[in-house]
Amino acid sequence: MTTTTPTSGRPRTRQRYRPTELDAVPAVSALLDRLGLGSLDPTAVTSFGGRNDNWAGPTTTGVDVFVKTVTPLPDGGCPELQRALSFEELAAERLPSGSPLRSPELLGADPAAGVSVHRLLPDARSGAELALDGEFDDELCRAAGRAVGTLHGLGADDRLDTGEAPLPPLAWLRALPWSAVLERSMAQVAAWQLVQDDGEVVAALRRLRELEASVPLAPVHCDLRFDQFIRDAQGRLHLCDWEEFRLADPARDVGAFAGEWLFHATYSVFAPTGEAVAGESAGFGLGHAEIVARGSASLRRHLPRIGAFWQAYLECRAPDPGLPERAAAYAGWHLYDRLIATAESHATLNPVARAAAGIGRTILLAPATAAHTLGLTLPAGSPR
Repeated sequence: MTTTTPTSGRPRTRQRYRPTELDAVPAVSALLDRLGLGSLDPTAVTSFGGRNDNWAGPTTTGVDVFVKTVTPLPDGGCPELQRALSFEELAAERLPSGSPLRSPELLGADPAAGVSVHRLLPDARSGAELALDGEFDDELCRAAGRAVGTLHGLGADDRLDTGEAPLPPLAWLRALPWSAVLERSMAQVAAWQLVQDDGEVVAALRRLRELEASVPLAPVHCDLRFDQFIRDAQGRLHLCDWEEFRLADPARDVGAFAGEWLFHATYSVFAPTGEAVAGESAGFGLGHAEIVARGSASLRRHLPRIGAFWQAYLECRAPDPGLPERAAAYAGWHLYDRLIATAESHATLNPVARAAAGIGRTILLAPATAAHTLGLTLPAGSPR
């Protein structure tokens, strides 16, 4: 089964296991064996779509696991897995029992091979699926806000990565390196050109990145999307995929969550039922008045989700005074990021994603106004 969600712009695929895939990565079986978990049952293993190879299913000892690989660098280092492990260490030391920040249990890892093993959550659903089905409600948004607020409140630590956070890469605002051009679709190159040709957007992104050097940094997920959240069978929300975890501007995560809802709201204008979102012209027979009416209604429906997240976030952490405006700006960038992501494997830009990027531009150029519209405001009496 393959589904493409408008919330993330990425296909979420669960497919039957093909032995050659897993057999080609002997480090997986070796790690499972060292952990005393046996081996994956080849008759029951499935995999999920994503950037990294992964396998999920029961082992011969009866433990359900999720195994993921990331590619080590030529020098043998594996910064993505090391960042994920640094989260595990920090969480083990600083998160109390019953914390609102949960993540699937890490069973073991092999940094040299880039392999990690987590306990598989049975009957779990991703936040992307929940949003598409209308089940990522206010209560789940509050749970997400408490989780992210708790994460940002863990405090700085010398062991955390302090390297430049991913996206938007400043050098790529001038031109893509040739290696990046070769690895991207025609539509993705066109999406980057859309950014590069807009001097006001480039200037706004540069200002946003420069601010990161002068604001209080915190432990930040740095790749927050709906599909990084998982609701387990008991209804509890988990946050996963920590490969980009580092010290960074916490506005990145807040803005990304708001940006996800804005992207979802934009898709709802043109494909309210979630159908035909992969088409290149879904809903574009609408007249201007109907587009405006649908857009206003969709925004009204989705803004409370951002508000629920933000109010719960404030229950767990007092942000710096400039965070709401920076978060709004990052929400604007997130819509460009989604445009680029949805362009993968396409020759032309999806018009719905392009419309979302237009909203992102408006937000980027007026983040203070956007923060107020999105409900990202500080309580009365907070320092400004």
